[in-house]
Amino acid sequence: MAAEAETSELPKIVAPPPRVPSSPVRRSRVGDLPMRVIYRILAGLAAVVVAAAAALIGFLSSDSADSSDRPGGEPPGQIAAPSAAVSSPGPSSPRPSSPAAAPAATGAAPSGTPAPTPDGSAVAAALADPRVAEPPRDRKLARLPGKAVSAKRRVADDKSGISLARLGKPWKGFGASPFSTRQVLPPVRGAGHRAMLVSCPVPIQVQATMKDTALLAARWTLNHHPEGARIKWTASQRAGDGWLLAYRVTYKLKGKTRSSMAAVVVTETDRAKPALVFVTIPDAQRDRWRDINTAVSSVRAL
Repeated sequence: MAAEAETSELPKIVAPPPRVPSSPVRRSRVGDLPMRVIYRILAGLAAVVVAAAAALIGFLSSDSADSSDRPGGEPPGQIAAPSAAVSSPGPSSPRPSSPAAAPAATGAAPSGTPAPTPDGSAVAAALADPRVAEPPRDRKLARLPGKAVSAKRRVADDKSGISLARLGKPWKGFGASPFSTRQVLPPVRGAGHRAMLVSCPVPIQVQATMKDTALLAARWTLNHHPEGARIKWTASQRAGDGWLLAYRVTYKLKGKTRSSMAAVVVTETDRAKPALVFVTIPDAQRDRWRDINTAVSSVRAL
């Protein structure tokens, strides 16, 4: 019994394998968060984005203002001003104002600025005047009737820049105003006006040529003839640096047709305006008409 006991096998004790604990399943933390927390996070992010956008806009605006304040700076995107050249206006476009109208609105041109070139409208208006028959044709002044007066002395017209003959008796000096110099004949009853020889700077607008200027001056002299006087040209010729126009002036006095012989000389000088010499003698003193030849041929620049 003892031997059997000694040789019997002991039962094997098998230890169970160690139990490995299973790892817990990871869960999303976002999913574990309550929805109110998520909303708070999203609202915070939105506030941050809005604040950042506002700061960026403010920075850009400040930079734009700074650039426009600098000399020559322009705000971004500003369109440059168009050039001075303007295309021709269409039928529905307003016509731009003419540059020639400006001097009229602002007054006379400053000293030293050349006057605008006349466009001939004043000459056209003078020739359209019924008191001026037709344009003068170039022809020399003929020797007028009468006996020439003595003219050994001269009269200087500093204002006009010329000198002319001082006609002898019966001519005499007289108050010059509104002219620069004046010589007259004794008045004659029924003549309509007094014979006179005067000088002054031209009282009308200077034209492109001395001939046109003389034409306007001759028309202006009708102010010193009886009302209704009309011009008929008798001579038109060059006179030194100027032009001479001679003409007969006809008018009516007490129903009778009367006339005067007259002439103007317009000449260039070193003064601002050309000089004018004007002489007129009524038919009641036709024996002195030859003095017109003496007067107009004596004009000299100082």
